[in-house]
Amino acid sequence: MAGSGFDIDMPRWDQSTFMGRLKHFANITDWRTALLPDSRLDEAKALVESCRAGSVPPGTTEEQLHYAKKLYDSAFHPDTGDRMNLIGRMSFQVPGGMAITGGMLQFYRTVPAVVFWQWVNQSFNALVNYTNRNAASPITPNQIGVAYLTATSTALATAVGLNFYTKRAPPLVARWVPFAAVASANCVNIPMMRQQELLNGIAVTDENGNKLGHSKKAAVKGITQVVISRITMAAPGMIILPVIMQRLEKFKFILVFMVPAACSLFPQQCSMAVSKLEPELRESILCRYGDRVQYVYFNKGL
Repeated sequence: MAGSGFDIDMPRWDQSTFMGRLKHFANITDWRTALLPDSRLDEAKALVESCRAGSVPPGTTEEQLHYAKKLYDSAFHPDTGDRMNLIGRMSFQVPGGMAITGGMLQFYRTVPAVVFWQWVNQSFNALVNYTNRNAASPITPNQIGVAYLTATSTALATAVGLNFYTKRAPPLVARWVPFAAVASANCVNIPMMRQQELLNGIAVTDENGNKLGHSKKAAVKGITQVVISRITMAAPGMIILPVIMQRLEKFKFILVFMVPAACSLFPQQCSMAVSKLEPELRESILCRYGDRVQYVYFNKGL
């Protein structure tokens, strides 16, 4: 049985290693959690909050607490604690992303098909990016709209343009057009959706969670890592699968593996040396804490 001293926020696996992060993200991106009703997720949240308050219900096992934390991490935002919309959760990336990737790879020959599937994909990505942003930096509806339109336009221009230039190329080259469009759109969509973090900085804390200020450099580092992770997430399915398209049904497991693997490339709780922060923030931290704080920490998002 779990005692009142059980630390439910202590990671089960070492987050400083890739394998530890892989196990963590494989756990919380489990697509089966997307099938659970909100009532079950709310029960898990209540159990997690009770444990944090030092009040574990009698008879509760550690395994039950670990499972409740898995559901909590898969469905509730780490910054706000609010339940995330279903489609935007990383646990929905496997079924949602698999269907959209299949559509983009199969229907790429005509302009209307390319336009439709790139629009579907960017709509999906915009919702995922908004859902998994650092919620400490608010974004207005106008900014969301601009980010969505810019990313969608980028993807469509890339896909349609490359489709035109690859008409005489081997069929395999044409099949890689969707990946080029997805990669270019990710380079636009994610920074645009999280532009407030780039403009005003992202909240950074010490190792104990005490807020130290806001850093634009930390925002650049975090968002860059997210862009790399998202492109990596799409790469195997959209580069390798076209080569073996005639056997596609045998390789759908690739996306199941790549979602947690891509999320694991970098720690979600990112760190940055104080010496690399903006001069004004660095001086503020040195004046308040001296040399006691060497690193700052922040949620880079997913």
